[in-house]
Amino acid sequence: MPFSNSPEITTAGNTSGDDDDDDRGNSLGFRIPSANSISSMRMSISSPIYSLSPTPSQSSVLSLSPASSTLSIGYLSGTAFDPKKKKKSKRNAWYRKKMTIGLAVLLVFFVSMNWWMLSRIQEPSRTRGDIKVKLLKANSTTVFIKDELQQLGRGKKPQKTIYARLLAKAAHALAETNIVSPISEGKSGYIMVTANGGINQQRVAVCNAVAIARLLNATLVLPKFMYSSVWKDASQFGDIYQEEHFINYLKPDIPIVKDLPKELQSLDLEAIGSLRLRCRCNFHALRFAPKIQEAGALLIQRMRQNNKGLGRLDQYLVGPFAQSRMKAKKVRAAKTSRYLALHLRFEIDMVAHSLCEFGGGEEEIRELEAYREVHFPALVELKKTKKFPFPTQLRSEGLCPLMPEETVLMLAGLGFNRRTHIYLAGAHIYGGNSRLAALTTLFPNLVTKENLLSASEMQPFANFSSQLAALDFIVCTAADLFAMTDSGSQFSSLVAGYRIYYGGGKMPTIRPNKRRLADIFVKNNTIEWKVFEARVRKAVRQNKRVFSRPVGRSVYRYPRCRDCMCHADKA
Repeated sequence: MPFSNSPEITTAGNTSGDDDDDDRGNSLGFRIPSANSISSMRMSISSPIYSLSPTPSQSSVLSLSPASSTLSIGYLSGTAFDPKKKKKSKRNAWYRKKMTIGLAVLLVFFVSMNWWMLSRIQEPSRTRGDIKVKLLKANSTTVFIKDELQQLGRGKKPQKTIYARLLAKAAHALAETNIVSPISEGKSGYIMVTANGGINQQRVAVCNAVAIARLLNATLVLPKFMYSSVWKDASQFGDIYQEEHFINYLKPDIPIVKDLPKELQSLDLEAIGSLRLRCRCNFHALRFAPKIQEAGALLIQRMRQNNKGLGRLDQYLVGPFAQSRMKAKKVRAAKTSRYLALHLRFEIDMVAHSLCEFGGGEEEIRELEAYREVHFPALVELKKTKKFPFPTQLRSEGLCPLMPEETVLMLAGLGFNRRTHIYLAGAHIYGGNSRLAALTTLFPNLVTKENLLSASEMQPFANFSSQLAALDFIVCTAADLFAMTDSGSQFSSLVAGYRIYYGGGKMPTIRPNKRRLADIFVKNNTIEWKVFEARVRKAVRQNKRVFSRPVGRSVYRYPRCRDCMCHADKA
């Protein structure tokens, strides 16, 4: 019901006895009592002659008091009876009777008027046109609006609010116009994402944000990446991924903008196919920027000893830079140089957070404790109040990261020899080169991106840890074999999932069971090498199969499900 044509009526009953009421009836020589004083009205009759006058102490009370002069009727001794006087006396009595009747009628009239006025003030409501109006007291806060507001609480008492008048006006204004929020633009607003952590945590956050934007029918603002005091990288989305491809690829699913509209940029902003959608985001929409693709293609080429053959996943990882090299030689070489990619998750943050010991003695214990106090203060406080398992117990339960020495033994037990070309992903291995000595001694063909690229080729990525991690992602994913040392690592999970999604079952990944390996390593002083090899291979073989996605597990690590890989050809 439109409210614009309805009259706006504000009615208030005066209950405070203001001067306006006291001035009524002055021409009649008396005052009308106020609404609050009608119950205190009194009548005083002491003689046949009456006068109407207010008492000094109660100006609002109708008072009937005797006149100052009284009439004495009687016979005086020694005087004769006068007929004229008797006639005059009868006439005066008739006038007095008339005055008494008139005064009574007038009194009834005023009592009736006051009763009527009080009943009108206490009346709950009345309707005028399209608006239901309530006579409000000065501090009353109840609002009645006929249709819209009453239907919200039909059968309930009206709600109270301290802004009755303004809310009534707002209800009318909203009924008159159809206002569309500038934020929505036909959608449910904008979603802004600020992803923290390294490149792998950021990648997962971006994919989740895409799914949420679809669920909420919202517009996604190009994600922002937080600067981490651990990774020390100021790279943003466009420095790592192709913005236009990301926007255009997901256009049929969600609208994506690079920035908020100008009118919203000043704001202080701190499952419909969600599983299908997250797969498409992770495996299709997130394509690395050209400079990263080019450097990644160069790393792959050098790991393959400059072989021109096209790897199974190259086109998905480095795009046109892989295709351009394919043109040089259409027929794949008979014997292709193969390589193993290894992600050694043994950085200081992982080592310190594990609460394990790694053979470094008292110096190592003090160093890791100092790191925890700075980077994991909550863990330090928790250690003061809670008893944690001993480091030996943590290791026996498979809760410690594999040391480089343990990784060497695992690879050797699996049959890799000294001629194996190994690409080592990651950076800043805890303990430095001395800790890697065992690994580089047994496998001299172990290299990193810093070894494969020249200083000038590395320069564009210097001090950008996320971009350097993107290069590791490309080389590890394209490798003939990928080995992880921590199955809980986000990087390793993403690489393994990518290899499953595009690998067609021909891109094996080694996932060690650290608990079983710990039981083998503890027999260091007694176990024979042949027995060691057999047990290591058995422990790894048990994790070799590629399982379908378990319920509730990460689709990035386990993409084998109907809503993800079954639609890979259509993506």
